[in-house]
Amino acid sequence: MKKILLQLDSDPYASVFDAVTAYDAGADLVLQYAGVTPDAALNLVYGAIFTRGIEDLKNTAVFVGGSSVETGEKLLKVVKKAYLGPLQVSAMLDANGCNTTAAAAVAKIVSRGDLAGKKVVVMAGTGPVGLRAAALLAQEGAQVVVSSRKLDRAEAACVSIQERFGLEVGAGAAFDEDSTRALLEGAYAVLCTGAAGITLVPESVWVEHPTLAVLADVNAVPPLGVEGIKPGWDGKEKHGKVLFGALGIGGLKMKIHRASVARLFDQNDLVLDAEEVYGIARELIK
Repeated sequence: MKKILLQLDSDPYASVFDAVTAYDAGADLVLQYAGVTPDAALNLVYGAIFTRGIEDLKNTAVFVGGSSVETGEKLLKVVKKAYLGPLQVSAMLDANGCNTTAAAAVAKIVSRGDLAGKKVVVMAGTGPVGLRAAALLAQEGAQVVVSSRKLDRAEAACVSIQERFGLEVGAGAAFDEDSTRALLEGAYAVLCTGAAGITLVPESVWVEHPTLAVLADVNAVPPLGVEGIKPGWDGKEKHGKVLFGALGIGGLKMKIHRASVARLFDQNDLVLDAEEVYGIARELIK
């Protein structure tokens, strides 16, 4: 029986990236739907559920993608709403790579040592990747601070993390070198999750920082979020710090993405969101 992945994408054109990755993960057929709205998703999911017997439903799965994470979260809710007891199929949310990227970045940081009680700053952490990374870091026991150029945005991000994950994280503002230096005081690690082409941590701040041990950056477009590193660095040691660039993180992100999609076909009752995807990441990085 063929392994069929139903790809629900909110963008005008369904992601080729996600389709190719699905095939590489073992899907035999990817049914791509673009411009999917929450109102339209229910019947598509019903089509996936009602066409096979319960014992065969593990061969059908749903992948929720698109560039809008907010819409993706709504689509995932619709997918779960379609479940009728044992009549369900496994599903995964990774709109804009939010879960796999966050999981990869956090797994890289955790690979360098226990985070319990250590201060970790997520720079420009109010976007989807930053929010999820902050939550996953907090689950690891870190004292997490989410930053933005404006404190009120960082505070709103902290509220959303508490509502979604039930975790408390701190808020901070960084808008110039002095405020960045103050924000990173006492920090063990920093993860930059800002928009492409914006430097968040100048080299003058981190090179001689007395407590920073790990720096990671998910931006591959110059100028990079962490000045003075290269995208391909994957745990490179320099100036007494361990450095992870976007491509170093991205290699693990792709492994997580493929492994997560493959896992969907093991059973018919998995829902892979941030926590579950991160669990797969931790397995891969052992």
